[in-house]
Formats: sequence, structure tokens, C-alpha cells
Amino acid sequence: MKITSNFDSGNIKVISAEAPLDIQLEINHDNESEFFQWFHFRLESTPFVEHKLHINNLQNSAYPEGWDDYQAVASYDRQTWFRVPSSYQDGQLVIDFEPECHHTYFAYFAPYSYERHLDLVYWAQSHDACRVETLGETLDGRDISLLCVGEPGDEKKKIWITARQHPGETMAEWFVEGLLHKLLDDEDPHAAALLSKAVFYIVPNMNPDGSVRGHLRTNAKGVNLNREWQTPSLENSPEVYHVLNKMHETGLDLYLDIHGDEALPYNFVAGSEGIPSYDERLATLEEQFKQALLTITPEFQDEFGYPKDEAGQANLTVASCAVGEAFKALAYTIEMPFKDNANLPDPHYGWSDRRSYQFGQDTLAAIVNVVDNLR
Repeated sequence: MKITSNFDSGNIKVISAEAPLDIQLEINHDNESEFFQWFHFRLESTPFVEHKLHINNLQNSAYPEGWDDYQAVASYDRQTWFRVPSSYQDGQLVIDFEPECHHTYFAYFAPYSYERHLDLVYWAQSHDACRVETLGETLDGRDISLLCVGEPGDEKKKIWITARQHPGETMAEWFVEGLLHKLLDDEDPHAAALLSKAVFYIVPNMNPDGSVRGHLRTNAKGVNLNREWQTPSLENSPEVYHVLNKMHETGLDLYLDIHGDEALPYNFVAGSEGIPSYDERLATLEEQFKQALLTITPEFQDEFGYPKDEAGQANLTVASCAVGEAFKALAYTIEMPFKDNANLPDPHYGWSDRRSYQFGQDTLAAIVNVVDNLR
């Protein structure tokens, strides 16, 4: 029996793996950080034998409540990821599973590899409407890639979308893949309507270093990028530094920052109601956007989410708040679950890569409803 995580986004520590029913594991911390929750590893063992994989010390993980009612995902081919029986108690997640093949991959959520990220970026470049711009480099020397979609024009709205500031939130890049496939479809009416009125600036992966390293929440230096938007620096957060500079260069009328939430089993949005410049115009735009999403897809809801900030009490280190305030623009954080959508549960797949992809397409359609009113 062998367990390894020596691959892109891999993360696990093997404590003992001598018997199939007593496999003891732990999750490594993000580098120079106390955060840990993302896991991704491969089990090589005898098929059609029951295995019990115990992942320990989870009471100290970043979001212990995220393990309640959580089911891990597994795959034999690294393409289709399905949920496997998992139970959590007293800081230990137990995956009880009988593999059908000699090799099985396990992960916290369907992974989105760095190679797939590069494939997405350069697939997009092959379309006439899209060009790729390298904004700078990460601390590990990887490109910070921006996709510019549409023909620029002074009268056109500027729509910015960033994803995966927290690298373990892989559903965010699956979301962007779906959105891009729709936006770059020459026969899609929503795309045609939007590109006649707007230019899109899309960063599919804000944190490629953390993604490759198998981090949950931070970059190569252990910095949480979504707390860097007030004073980003080349030393700690070049990813935010370069993206924010480019936003100021292009201007911005709408900003969506795509995330995943460990604990809440719903899709929801978090607005910027606490920023100093929040007014009736922004409140109306927020409501229009939410109502459009509610109409387009039953995957979205507006009952469960984060508590709303009091007036003037927004955390301006957070991307959606910082950008909303800087540009006086509609700015939303979009959250998806690691677990399942409790309103539309799927016992086999839960919330998944494919549903994230579709939610990205649905969100693009919702933008049509607000684009005329952005300024």
C-alpha cells in the first residue's frame, strides 16, 4: 500500500499506512502559515477491499465547521470526481471506501491543475476576441495572467473578474472556465450582447503558487491575498499589487471575485454595503444582479450567507470592499460550497466541478441584466 501527494496541488502527511482499515493521515499547513484544510493525494492499494482513511487534527484546521456533513471526493481517472462516504467526529474525518481500481485519487474538492489553468489561458487566446497579458510574476516566478476579452472603447463598461485568491477554492476556476466558454462562444446571445457593451478583464487564477503547492488559503509566502487589497506589496502580495494597478489603468464598472466557502452549503453573494461610499445606486445594482441570478438558476439563493456589514464598517483589505470603494462600483464576492447545495442536493457528486462550471455560465447571463446601469 502506498500513499503519495507528490504532484501538482498534492497535500497529505502519512502518519501510518500499514493496514487498510487503519490508515492515519494529517494535512500539511500552508507554507509559513497556520492555515490548513486542502488535501489531495493518491492511494495505491488492493481493489475491492474496505479501506478506512483517518485524517486527524482537524479541530485545528482553518474551518473546523467545514467538516460537518462533508463528503470527500475521489476519482479513478482524474476527470470524474464523485463523493465517498465520510464522517467527522472529534477532529477526525474518516473516509470509508472500497476502491474499484488499484489507484484512487482523493481531494477536498475536484482539483483544477496548473496545467489545466495554462490550457484554459491559451485556449482563450486562440479566439479573436481575447488576448493574454502577463501582468507580472508571483513569488515563485509564475505568470500572473490576465485575459482581456472584447474590443476596448471609451464608451464600453469595464467588467473585472478574479478567481482563486484562495488556491484551495478550486470551484472558482471551474466557474471561470464555464464563464469563458460561454463568453467566447460566437453563437451565444448573452456573450454577443455583453461584448457589444463591455470589455472583460479576467484573472482565472490569482494564486498559482498556492495552487501548485497544495495550499488552502495563501500564496508562496503564507500571505492571504484577500487581506492585501488596501496595501499590497511586491514583497508579500505581487499578485494583488499587479492586478490592482491594472484595474486603475483600465478603469472598472463591475467586479466579481469568485470564492468557495468551507462551511455554508449554499451559493450566495457578499456585497459591499459597509463601504463608506455605499449608496442607493449601489444597493439597487446589487438587488438587480441578485434578482437576475435568482431568475436564471435555482442553484443561487439569497437567504443564507455572511452577516451584512454595518454602514462604514467594511473590511477594506478584502477585495470586493476595497475595489467597490476605490471605483464606486458594483462589487460582489461570489461564494460556492465545498459540500453540496443544500437546496438541490446530489448524493453522488454534491456541489461539483461541473455545477461550478454551469454556475459561471449562469452568472455571465445575469450580468446582462445590469450592464446598462453600471454607470
